[in-house]
Parts: sequence; C-alpha cells; structure tokens
Amino acid sequence: MYSQGIKLIILNCFANLELQKEYTSSGEPTDKAVVYSCYHTLLSTDETVIKVKEKYARELMKVLSYKDWRYFYAVIEKAKIACQNSEITDIDHFVVRNKMVEIGSSAKREQKDYKLTRYACYLIAQNANPRLKIVALAQTYFAIQTRKQEISEKEYSSLTEDEKRFYQRNLTRKGNYSLNQTAKNA
Repeated sequence: MYSQGIKLIILNCFANLELQKEYTSSGEPTDKAVVYSCYHTLLSTDETVIKVKEKYARELMKVLSYKDWRYFYAVIEKAKIACQNSEITDIDHFVVRNKMVEIGSSAKREQKDYKLTRYACYLIAQNANPRLKIVALAQTYFAIQTRKQEISEKEYSSLTEDEKRFYQRNLTRKGNYSLNQTAKNA
C-alpha cells in the first residue's frame, strides 16, 4: 500500500479521511502538516532506501510520533514476534544496521538501527500504540485497504472468463499508461 512504504500509507490516510486544514486558527500545525513535514524529510534523506522500498527504523520512529527509542524498540520486538509466529523469517525483514553517531567532542558510539522492508513497516504500524493519532490513522488505512482487497477478490472470482480477460487488459493498459507518464517525467 503503498508503493513507497509507510510514508505513502500515512499520506493516503489523510487523503482518504479528507483532512483539509493544514493549520488551526491559532497558527499551530495540525497532524497533517506534521506528517507532510516528516514525509518530505524522509524523501530527501536517503533516495536509495526509497528505491529499494526499505526504511530505517529510526526514521519510521519519527514518522509514527515516537520520541524515545526504547519504546519504539519494544514495538519492533512485538512486530518481529508477529513475523516469527507467521512462520516468516524475521531477519529477512528486520536487518540490524548499527550506525556510528557523534556524542560530542568528536567521540562516537554505535547506535542500533534496523533496515526495514515494507512488510516490517506494516507489522510495526500494526503493533504500534494506537493512542498516537498517526498510528491509528495508519491502522485504519490498513483495515480499509484489506477490506477493499477482499471485495475486489470476491468480485473478480464472480466474473466470466471474458470479463476477467477484459479486466486484466484494462489493468495492463493502466500500468502501461502509468509507466509512460513516469518515463516522460524522468
């Protein structure tokens, strides 16, 4: 859901819920403005990560409004357990990527981070604290998209063979058009 990972999910949450105002009358930014700010910050941080559809946990932590790593780390651990319980190897989706960070006076220390796949981002959003508005919106988005997919599958299975062929041709046409537009804009 999300062709570029969790960032697009969050943006789509706002689009789908039709939140229009970016600032309140007092001039304070709303959640929408904060999310857009996080989104644009993430877009500019690591283009390679976006291209391979992987994110870093510390970046996702900021997007999901977590302030403290230890609380977000607990969410990551819950997501890893969910991954393992689904009989999926968690180390394929949660890759440890420790970084060296400066702590002052030119001293450095190792800081734990994870490189996350799209699936890992999904699991983290599903296991995060729903009291955080951005997390609740992401979880709502996932629920809506799941329901849309269920309905689409039911409708597709009821089509005749000719209708299925026409449907697939239409999807291909849309995909080719999108690819053409992307090529023109490149």
